Amino acid sequence: MLPEKLKELEAARAKLANLEKSIQNELSKELAALPAKYGFESAADFVAAVAEACGTKLGRKARRARGPGRPPGAKKRRKRAVITDATRAEVKKLVEAGKTGAEIAKAVGISLPSVQNIKKALGLVAKR
Repeated sequence: MLPEKLKELEAARAKLANLEKSIQNELSKELAALPAKYGFESAADFVAAVAEACGTKLGRKARRARGPGRPPGAKKRRKRAVITDATRAEVKKLVEAGKTGAEIAKAVGISLPSVQNIKKALGLVAKR
């Protein structure tokens, strides 16, 4: 009697393994079809859209997999500012006019840390 029950148990385990495998295959097929179902060209674009909708940021690998295009509605990145002598002169003029660092940054089109670095290099910052 015990050997028969052991055989039944093994048969049930094998059946369970087959069912799990078939469920996994069906799930994989459904997941692979999701991007096309919602109008995305690739799974990476779909994942990027889902991440954006959830308010999370993608990791470096996911951004690289997404490719050169940006998802719709993504913010455009600023180009790196080139600090020239004219920029430094403009910052100096605005500092002497009493403008704040944020106002200067906005007027000149550079970041606040860049304004602070220029002020420091020109000796316009009071030492502690």
